Amino acid sequence: DLHSIMSVEHRTPGNLRAFYQVKMRNLKNGKTIEHRFRSGEEVQIERLEQMPYQFLYKDGENYNFMNNETYDQIHLSDELVGKPGDFMKEGQDVQIIFHNNVPISLEIPPHVALKVVSAPPGVKGNTATNATKQVTVETGAIVNAPMFIDEGEVIKVDTRTGDYIERVKA
Repeated sequence: DLHSIMSVEHRTPGNLRAFYQVKMRNLKNGKTIEHRFRSGEEVQIERLEQMPYQFLYKDGENYNFMNNETYDQIHLSDELVGKPGDFMKEGQDVQIIFHNNVPISLEIPPHVALKVVSAPPGVKGNTATNATKQVTVETGAIVNAPMFIDEGEVIKVDTRTGDYIERVKA
C-alpha cells in the first residue's frame, strides 16, 4: 500500500546495527503505523499529484467535484471520501490526491465553520461542568458542543476528529 512518511529517526543502539524508525500513514485507510527499516532495505518511492477541486454536491453514495482550473468534473465514492465527507459543504475547496491519474485520497481544511441547524435546549444550571449536547450542523453531521450553543449559531469544527472548537463570531 501507499504510505506517507510522517517522521524518520536514525538509531544506532550500542553494539547493534543501525536502523531507521519510520512513522507512516496509510493513504487508503488513514491508519498510522511505525516500522523499523534495517540498513540496506529498499523503499519504492512513488510520485503523487495533488490538485485543487471544489465540492459541488452529493448524490446518493457519490460526491461530485469540479477541477478549479480545467472545470472537469469527477465523482468519488463515499468509501474513498470517508469521514471528512460529513463536514463538507457545497462550494468548499478540497485537495484530491492522485496516483497514476487515479484518485486515492481527499484532504479538506483542518477546521470548518458550520451553522447549527438543530440543537436541543440547554438545561439551566448544567454549565458548571463541561457538559455537552449533540447538535446537528448544516452538513448533517452530529457534533458534541457545549450547552450554550443554540440553533442558528455558527461553530468551528475540527474535521479530523469531529470535535467542537469554538463559536464563530459574526
